Amino acid sequence: MVPNWQKGIVTHIEQVTPNTRRFLVNLPEVSMFDFKPGQFVTLDLPIHEQRNKRWRSYSIASMPDGSNTIELIIVHMEGGTGSKYIFENIKEGDTLTLRGPQGVFVLPEDKEKEHFFICTGTGIAPFRSMLHYIHHKGLEGYKTNLIFGTRTQSDLLYHDEMQLLTMKKPEFIYRPTLSREQWDGDTGYVHDIYEELCSKRQPASFMLCGWRDMIDEARERILKMGYDKKDIHIEIYG
Repeated sequence: MVPNWQKGIVTHIEQVTPNTRRFLVNLPEVSMFDFKPGQFVTLDLPIHEQRNKRWRSYSIASMPDGSNTIELIIVHMEGGTGSKYIFENIKEGDTLTLRGPQGVFVLPEDKEKEHFFICTGTGIAPFRSMLHYIHHKGLEGYKTNLIFGTRTQSDLLYHDEMQLLTMKKPEFIYRPTLSREQWDGDTGYVHDIYEELCSKRQPASFMLCGWRDMIDEARERILKMGYDKKDIHIEIYG
């Protein structure tokens, strides 16, 4: 069943990278907004006469915490009608129309496999929700790897949070990689990292979220490594 549309009030906006903003949205029509880590909401924006061409979906970056406030992380895409409207028009205190939660790209239940969360850009959003949920709920048995690809250090999202999480959860590995800047961490693209971490071909599942080019290449490489297509789960942005 598709959720009903409801009102959302933007309570906070924060510029977190040169082209990305963090939005906190309160949902006053419910006392608790219940969702599974990894799900998304759809905004209905006044950008087109046809309703379905006004819809833009964004993964929830916060974990389900029993409240009626969620966090969205939105990048201003060049030529993107939806993000252009959001960045130029939405201010704190404004009202949005949204529905959700939706989606099946959610925290896996299988703890026997090692989980690889592979993302680019704002594709980190559903994984942030999952990782904080695992930590705050004290879920045991999850061995997780977050492989986050972006261009420069200024584009890294939730970097300090993820570093702190590695100190609290020794079974969590965080490997950010930069494609256009040298630094003291990994450089290049995400593919070399998961291939390195899976060199022993251990039982694993792969969750891919981000731009289509990354996802298409990752899917091809993972299959060539000998994993089954059932081990791959995708969420495409853009």
